[in-house]
Amino acid sequence: MVLAPTPVTTDPEATGMDAWPHVVVVGGGFAGLKLCHSLSHQPVRVTLIDKRNFNLFQPLLYQVASGLVSAADVASPLRQMVGQAPNVRVLLGEVTDIDPDRCELICNDRRIGYDRLVLATGSGSAYFGHEEWRPLAPPMKVLEHAQEIRRRLLTALEEAEQTTDRSRQRYLQTVVVVGAGPAGCELAGSVVEMMQSAIRRDFKRLDPTLCRVVLVDAVQRVLPAMDSGLAAEAAEYLRSQGVVLLLNSMVEGIEAGRVRLRREHSPHQIEAATVCWTAGVRGSSLGKLLAERTGCATDRGGRVEVLADFSLPDHPEIRVVGDTCSYKPPGEERPLPGMAGPAVQMGGWVARDLLAELDGRRAEPFRWFDLGSMAVIGPLWAVADLRGLRFTGFIGWVLWGLAHLAFIPENENRVALLTRWLWQIATRQRPAMLITGRPDQHLEVEVGLEPTPSPASRF
Repeated sequence: MVLAPTPVTTDPEATGMDAWPHVVVVGGGFAGLKLCHSLSHQPVRVTLIDKRNFNLFQPLLYQVASGLVSAADVASPLRQMVGQAPNVRVLLGEVTDIDPDRCELICNDRRIGYDRLVLATGSGSAYFGHEEWRPLAPPMKVLEHAQEIRRRLLTALEEAEQTTDRSRQRYLQTVVVVGAGPAGCELAGSVVEMMQSAIRRDFKRLDPTLCRVVLVDAVQRVLPAMDSGLAAEAAEYLRSQGVVLLLNSMVEGIEAGRVRLRREHSPHQIEAATVCWTAGVRGSSLGKLLAERTGCATDRGGRVEVLADFSLPDHPEIRVVGDTCSYKPPGEERPLPGMAGPAVQMGGWVARDLLAELDGRRAEPFRWFDLGSMAVIGPLWAVADLRGLRFTGFIGWVLWGLAHLAFIPENENRVALLTRWLWQIATRQRPAMLITGRPDQHLEVEVGLEPTPSPASRF
């Protein structure tokens, strides 16, 4: 099918671009951003819609939570990144409905038409049917989550500084991290180092030996998706830094100041002032809406099942990429993981395929190139599995740092992050140890635009 323009009365007037096909991209994450970059300065009109006006580098959210970097170091304004291209328009808002029959979507009470629609709305945190745990155990998906975790950690230390009750201090200096994947291991390792170094340097009455970070998961080992040898070394390092590993432990309940577990068929509980959640991923709510409107299938995690070109059955004009989609490479039983690498490759390939349609052809089939996986477990210590080449310790950390700096979309943020990392290495100080925001700000994050006074008004 050749990409052809469709008249759209709700789009803005665009001199010289009216006849160009209109591609609407929902989501400015790794996949959406790569797609917009690839379509910039090409003969298509691109509209990028996102709830936020920035691209968030999620892999480093744990460093925001532990005070190593600030929010601005891991976020870049979308208008500066892709909005300056003459054919790319950035809109702040939330898509609330999709009309696939009319090729329109509703955003901020306005209808926006499209010739091609690409959903790249990422994923959220799943609590396995226990949403009542969310207020007690913040996830780590957006900036407010990381800032809430940091606020709780530092507030607990401040309270502990003012009490003489040693058992109360032990409770306030205890943190539970649920989930032993890369995010959980990275958060646990960073938090234990932050607490111990901050107590030794900045607090007069606290005992660093009372710091306790407990990593909990139902799996048999940490980093279950990585090589077993690397996982064993990561576990040993975490233990050496003071992290308690409670594996084969199922979370049965989370209450204020308490986590109830079942370990080896026996009940167990941990009293902790701070609980963090890194276990479980669910698809974007927009994926569920798309399934309702088109009849497409979703997997158990709510991700949209797509065809080989990331389109939907009976709707070739709609593509779904990144964490929002469930894509299985030919011959594979499992879909690609929700990580930056697959998302970037998906976004770039869909852009090439859309441009190929302009010439009446199709791009070469999508081929996933596995770059490997890595996780930083502590200061100057990481594990990396690069297509069978395995590294641990300082070398692993260097590779991890280079890879993450390469994925950071803005040069300014690369310089800022490198400077902060080097400063922390030299001084062991964390520059973002600020208690900001309001309690429980992660629960109802208000984003997007206020409803417009008149639905008939235009952009």
